[in-house]
Amino acid sequence: MAVASGLGRLPWRPIHRGTDPSAGREVAEVLLSADQLRLADQLHHEPAAVFEQYQKARTQFVQMVAELATRPQNIETLQNAGVMSLLRPLLLDVVPTIQQTAALALGRLANYNDDLAEAVVKGDILPQLVYSLAEQNRFYKKAAAFVLRAVGKHSPQLAQAIVDCGALDTLVICLEDFDPGVKEAAAWALGYIARHNTELSQAVVDAGAIPLLVLCIQEPEIALKRIAASALSDISKHSPELAQTVVDAGAIAHLAQMILNPDAKLKRQVLSALSQIAKHSVDLAEMVVEAEIFPVVLTCLKDKDEYVKKNACTLIREIAKHTPELSQLIVNAGGVAAVIDCIGSCKGNIRLPGIMMLGYVAAHSENLAMAVIISKGVPQLSICLSEEPEDHIKAAAAWALGQLGRHTPEHARAVAVTNTLPVLLSLYMSPESSEDLQVKSKKAIKNILQKCTYLPALEPFLYDAPPNILKHVVGQFSKVLPHDSKARRLFVTSGGLKKVQEIKAEPGSLLQEYINSINNCYPEEIVRLPSVEITAVSHHAPEQGVIARLIPSILS
Repeated sequence: MAVASGLGRLPWRPIHRGTDPSAGREVAEVLLSADQLRLADQLHHEPAAVFEQYQKARTQFVQMVAELATRPQNIETLQNAGVMSLLRPLLLDVVPTIQQTAALALGRLANYNDDLAEAVVKGDILPQLVYSLAEQNRFYKKAAAFVLRAVGKHSPQLAQAIVDCGALDTLVICLEDFDPGVKEAAAWALGYIARHNTELSQAVVDAGAIPLLVLCIQEPEIALKRIAASALSDISKHSPELAQTVVDAGAIAHLAQMILNPDAKLKRQVLSALSQIAKHSVDLAEMVVEAEIFPVVLTCLKDKDEYVKKNACTLIREIAKHTPELSQLIVNAGGVAAVIDCIGSCKGNIRLPGIMMLGYVAAHSENLAMAVIISKGVPQLSICLSEEPEDHIKAAAAWALGQLGRHTPEHARAVAVTNTLPVLLSLYMSPESSEDLQVKSKKAIKNILQKCTYLPALEPFLYDAPPNILKHVVGQFSKVLPHDSKARRLFVTSGGLKKVQEIKAEPGSLLQEYINSINNCYPEEIVRLPSVEITAVSHHAPEQGVIARLIPSILS
């Protein structure tokens, strides 16, 4: 009876007193299957087998869930099956490997979407993880930190939930762990929390993470260096005060030393961190420059890794934007020419920071803009304007060209001769262009036109430009023609003067004043000539009459 009762619902028949025990055994053998008898024997002779079987089942379960969670097509099924509530008690399992694998499975699930990450928070799983993070072995610490990272990455609210459960202090302690993998996992989680906003970054700083992260970038393990540099970048990006905290911990010197590290992923993070520091103020940018990053950083512009190129351009841009002096330093180091070459060697968003850097340099002064022009920056920007499919990249190129052409007639001509103005006009007038692209194209056209005295580039605008652009074009003709006899003659022979007469301007408007100024450059008879007679002038036909008499006055 003891054996049968231990089996729950096994078939049961009473054996009468006095019956031969062997006969009872025969009855049992009829009623019980072979497997049930074997289990009954195990239970009778080895009670520990029950627990072994249970442990084996738990182990198999968490391993299978962890494996299934690696494939996106399984996530919804696992979620619908209530897998979170099944994994939660296994985080406190007596078997360490089950704990670790349960945490790994939770991390993979939470990493997939914010609904599952929120389920971790609502299921009160975080306090268990934080408690165990301080008590368990290195394998569990890595898995638990992975869960915290997977939850915190999705939103500021979920990251705040991690802060509220006291995880930061424990994660910072993990930065001092002997095992580099634990340090890496903790640094990764801290970076993912800090990246959301200033308040969360400040919480990470207040927990004492910065000095330990700076120590981590000095460790020999490349993976740890990468993650620690990334975390410092995530902290620095929010405010000058947070960036200053990173600087005060001595981070710049150690980061600058790693610019030439052969590991591309590490260089990406190092350049990003320096960019996030330099962007905030002149003082911080100067501190980065004083770490002697030039001309070393220019070698990164020729790196095989596209994102190393992009982050190097970003760093140079963030320094150049602050003052003419910092831009001049970059020019003197050969930075402008190097960035132009870099733009020519890549496509798409990789080009964007380099394009913006050229615009920032050109905006500071006419000498710096001329340095960009001499380095053949205009043709490269024109290529970007024409070739790039993305509007935001075209908009950046338009803005940069506007900065180059706005200083003097010489600057404007350097832009105009590349046939950039018609491209800008078409982008401005295209209904398919984004609002930002239209605004920047219009501003660039205006900047260039207001300085441009190269009339061959302006004349097509008399035929194609809308009224708000036409006003600036006619204005430039009204400035140049009174002082240039050759230009006056060409303006007649090309049909430009005739086109000006066709413009409908409001009486008393600025446009009408410009037209009057142009007309005053010519005898009244020329202004009133029909187009057929102007054509005769263009072919130098010295006919008797009005045209023959007026050629000298046109040329005078």
